[in-house]
Amino acid sequence: MPITLPSDLPAFDILSREGVMVMTPGRAATQDIRPIRIGLLNLMPKKIQTENQFARLVGATPLQIDFQLIRMSDHESRNTAADHMASFYRTFREVETSGEKFDGLIITGAPVEKLPFEQVTYWDELTRVFDWTQSHVHSTMGVCWGGMAMAWHFHGLPKHPLPHKAFGCFRHHNLASASPYLRGFSDDVLVPVSRWTEVRQPDVDAAPGLTTLLGSEETGPCLVQDTDHRALYVFNHLEYDSTTLKEEYDRDVAVGKPINVPLNYYPDDDPSQIPSNRWRSHAHLLYGNWINEIYQTTWFDMNRIGEPQP
Repeated sequence: MPITLPSDLPAFDILSREGVMVMTPGRAATQDIRPIRIGLLNLMPKKIQTENQFARLVGATPLQIDFQLIRMSDHESRNTAADHMASFYRTFREVETSGEKFDGLIITGAPVEKLPFEQVTYWDELTRVFDWTQSHVHSTMGVCWGGMAMAWHFHGLPKHPLPHKAFGCFRHHNLASASPYLRGFSDDVLVPVSRWTEVRQPDVDAAPGLTTLLGSEETGPCLVQDTDHRALYVFNHLEYDSTTLKEEYDRDVAVGKPINVPLNYYPDDDPSQIPSNRWRSHAHLLYGNWINEIYQTTWFDMNRIGEPQP
């Protein structure tokens, strides 16, 4: 089954060329199927790149996915054309007012991780999003800063500044092989990391209801399950394209920012070489497992999403 996207959204053509099955909303409406509704609250500056990355992963399952793009209400994007935002995004205020519900919601990272959470300009609205998920979303995935922000809001889990950016591809251990979210995972997983802050395992251990599923000795927890809030926190970037770390590195080098070569990414750590993608299969496994778990546990009647399961 396909992911449903507007035919003029850039991701429609990009994913079609990659062999991902996509379908227009008009075509999807002719099928007598209850699609899985997945929202993407996109906090990243490069909106289109981020749309493509997450649509690629959630669209690779056997289920029909109704993919909805959401933005913060009063925060204007400076890196994506206004007509793109107007054509394809709704504000959270509009979604909240409509009363609609979602089977899943992805909350992306944002380039604000050095700021205290409360100093982020849209923090008040974002905390409203977090609370809204408890009655209107069956399962939420917070990615990188988005996951750190959710964990801070619900558990007071602190983020700690790093002396140097954690940047590169790092080995992570499968700590919960029986978890439905890690079906098919290897014992060791290579995961792209790009952040200036970290969550520490002792803080996770001290927070009731949190369980680390993937973790690294070098970069700490990667995938944390929050059972009470029906959430997963992914502090790293399995969704990244093959060249995303390269683009970040080249950008910083071009403007003279101090930045280390991303570790374990280029052959021989040589940035003149072409990087290879060694995490793609686990990215598809994680998001496919998440979608499957949603499908197995969500209500058929979407009006009941947020109610306790019998």
